[in-house]
Amino acid sequence: MKLFLLTPRAKQDVNDIWDYIADDNIEAADRVLDALDNAMVKLAKSPGIGHWREELADKRHRFFLVYSYLIVYRHETKPCRLSAFSTPRGMCRASSV
Repeated sequence: MKLFLLTPRAKQDVNDIWDYIADDNIEAADRVLDALDNAMVKLAKSPGIGHWREELADKRHRFFLVYSYLIVYRHETKPCRLSAFSTPRGMCRASSV
């Protein structure tokens, strides 16, 4: 059984993050992707971690910071459902998760 599930939007966000960073530095893009992957596994194993952002989403969603990217996830689902990845400034998208 998979530990976590990326929604189509989250998959696209991860690809967009890698592409954006890789334009300047492929090795840095790989490091960020590894850190995001490690965080996703951590969230799946300990789904209560992270924090709630009342101004951004309802209580079903939690937020977890990795570098300058916020992971938006549903902590009560099995497997853990990761909905979006964004910079803190881009979090206005999270309200439609």
